[in-house]
Amino acid sequence: MALLELIDYDVLRVIWWLLLGVVLIGFAITDGFDLGVAALLPFLPSGDVEHRIAINSVGPVWEGNQVWLLLGGGAIFAAWPTLYAVSFSGFYLAMFAILFALILRPVGFKYRSKIESGVWRKTWDLLLFIGGFVPSLIFGVAIGNVLQGVPFRITDELQVFYDGTFFGLLNPFALACGVLSLLMLVTHGAAWLVLKTEGPVNRRARAIGQVTALFTVIMFVSCGAWLFLWPGGEPIGYEITSFIPDNGPSNPTFKEVARGTVSWFHNYGVYPWMVLAPALGVIGSLATFVLLRKNKEGWSFISSSIAELGIISTVGLSMFPIILPSSEQLNAALTVWDSSSSETTLFNMLIVTLVFVPIVLAYTSWVYYKLWGKVDEDDIRDERTHAY
Repeated sequence: MALLELIDYDVLRVIWWLLLGVVLIGFAITDGFDLGVAALLPFLPSGDVEHRIAINSVGPVWEGNQVWLLLGGGAIFAAWPTLYAVSFSGFYLAMFAILFALILRPVGFKYRSKIESGVWRKTWDLLLFIGGFVPSLIFGVAIGNVLQGVPFRITDELQVFYDGTFFGLLNPFALACGVLSLLMLVTHGAAWLVLKTEGPVNRRARAIGQVTALFTVIMFVSCGAWLFLWPGGEPIGYEITSFIPDNGPSNPTFKEVARGTVSWFHNYGVYPWMVLAPALGVIGSLATFVLLRKNKEGWSFISSSIAELGIISTVGLSMFPIILPSSEQLNAALTVWDSSSSETTLFNMLIVTLVFVPIVLAYTSWVYYKLWGKVDEDDIRDERTHAY
């Protein structure tokens, strides 16, 4: 407990806000290329061997990459219980669609090549495409709705009620963010295929990745302009107008929030260094286009990862300290300061994280090192490799 007293409660909250961002970015960079490769399957050369090469480029690592998704859900549940309650209940049908699509991936990997049938394998290719396309799109749709505000309210007894509908989530701005997310992850998947394959798959992925990298920039800038020039005459955004005591209790109803007095661009004027995030999003995507064009395999994957880092960080930094705004009850907006777990919980979780996350990173790095190398036709035809 003596060590706990050395760390301020609000500092712990910020640390866990940063850790949540790290987990989301880690998921996008690792499992993101798995989703991107699956979404690319219909657009790769149509031969069965070519599709198996693409699938086996992610085959040894996709299960481990999903650890980041589990970490994200666990971190939200333990560190931000109110955020977990609102998001996982309000976005229930969207979450179910993502879960169903993700289940198609392992089943598709395991069963696609079990039967020598063109119809069988093309059907599984389609299902694998759905398993990559749907989560990539819905993740962006969710972020688009978060930026606009989610229709939920919190009673004085801290009961959470979500008053939105599934189809209400499918509004034009949210769908535009979904397209941005899809383009970003497809670009990442293409960069991975360029890094891990040769021949027709490599060439097609390189061509597609160049196009999607440029469109990622266009959609990223367009979504930002849409937020700034929001219909109605003023940029969309939320501002905390009442004072929140330092180290205050986690009760979102203890503050007041106004909408439209400032925009999501306000933080960049207060903290100019934050401009680095959207700059990385744009520069990383443009660099990916150039590097793919020059066939710089490793560098194009790194630049694609930097683009994801910049785009995702832009959302978090723009909204800080708000995590989830409410469009129905403005004062119910969840912030870094009033929606976290207790100080003791955050501290104990931090100690566990500092011990086990390095172990996970070390093991993951070792796996990538041992399984490194390109996947080619010989690997697919060699029965000793147990390829999908």
